[in-house]
Amino acid sequence: MTGPLTDIRILELTTAVAGPVAGAVLADMGADVVKIEQPSARGRATSIGGPPPREGAPDRPYNRVPFYNELHRGKRHVAIDLARTEGRELYLELVADADVVVENFSPRVMGNLKIDYPDLKLVKPDIILISMPAFGKTGPYADRGSYGPGIDAMSGLSHLTGYVDRPPGKPANFYCDQNAGLTAAFAAMAAVRHRNRTGEGQYIELSMLEGELQVLAPALIDAAMNGREQMRLGNRHAWLAPHGIYRCTGDDAWVALVVENDEQWAHLCTAIERPELANDARLATTEGRHEHQDEIDALIEQWTSQRDHHEAQQLLQAAGVPAGAVLDVAEVHGDAHLQHRGSLEFREHPEMGRFPHTRTAWRSRRGNHGVSGPGPTYGDGTDHVLRTLLGYSEAKAAEVESAGIVNRNPLPG
Repeated sequence: MTGPLTDIRILELTTAVAGPVAGAVLADMGADVVKIEQPSARGRATSIGGPPPREGAPDRPYNRVPFYNELHRGKRHVAIDLARTEGRELYLELVADADVVVENFSPRVMGNLKIDYPDLKLVKPDIILISMPAFGKTGPYADRGSYGPGIDAMSGLSHLTGYVDRPPGKPANFYCDQNAGLTAAFAAMAAVRHRNRTGEGQYIELSMLEGELQVLAPALIDAAMNGREQMRLGNRHAWLAPHGIYRCTGDDAWVALVVENDEQWAHLCTAIERPELANDARLATTEGRHEHQDEIDALIEQWTSQRDHHEAQQLLQAAGVPAGAVLDVAEVHGDAHLQHRGSLEFREHPEMGRFPHTRTAWRSRRGNHGVSGPGPTYGDGTDHVLRTLLGYSEAKAAEVESAGIVNRNPLPG
């Protein structure tokens, strides 16, 4: 698939989630993304895989880790021992013909390996390096590393997640990882555009913690401007009511709805067959409905609990009330709208078979959108890197492999 970033080469030195998300988005945009890992087992599980191998495929569980293959779709994989001088030199040869390097190691790793921005500039003056440290590379937390849960907690997001009468909760997904990955991909594209216009490369430092603060902007502004500390609200809203998720018929079935104004309130009263509530003076304003939301919620659930969540959604929407059925993951797979749009796009993985990928949200009239390809198998980009990108002879490529500088299978440990 061609795309806006066709002919752009990305070297991705990443772990966990945020960095791989950035690389996956860039691959979906058409970039040639080379995923570089250490030759050890740290990059992925070596014994726990997903489904059994497809018929005739080798039994290599580390190539069947579903989440890994989702995060690295459309990339080529090569394992290079960057801790060795020969591995570092090979990597710098790749940098000389690359456009962007993306890394999300702990802050000191790139410097310790002598492959930080000053080292890269010596071999490629217009190189673009995007670093994704958890807390940035300056300040009291500069030397700290973190995964998503820690950043969600330190940003304030976990403090606001949960119910009013319960402790803080971990968000169901780690917002910081996806948010930082998308931001890094956007920054990479902007930097490439700048380089194409000016000839200048640059170093971009993307603090994952600061990136997540944007998600908390209303609470942060409220605290700064009004001295108020927002607290956990569960499914409710700071001022809108009713606002929540209501039980429907069936096992663990629910519908979500919100009333934003008096007109929608009147529509809701009609929809749940309680038109007299629209004339109740206590509930005539948003403030009054917020004050009596326990009573309102009970009345709404009397109605929703007698209906399937899809039926409740349809009736509420038809009446002019913003509402949506709460879909479990199995229902998302079967949702007619998502199927029509191809929101889950299947690719044929050489060892897993047909594998579903989540598409990036953008669409192009030129048709250069969608999932760029399946996840890589371990070392599948080795020949591409050694023979095509670096132009090594067959003898030299074999020598590099026999020396263990690159590996086609993960080493234990």
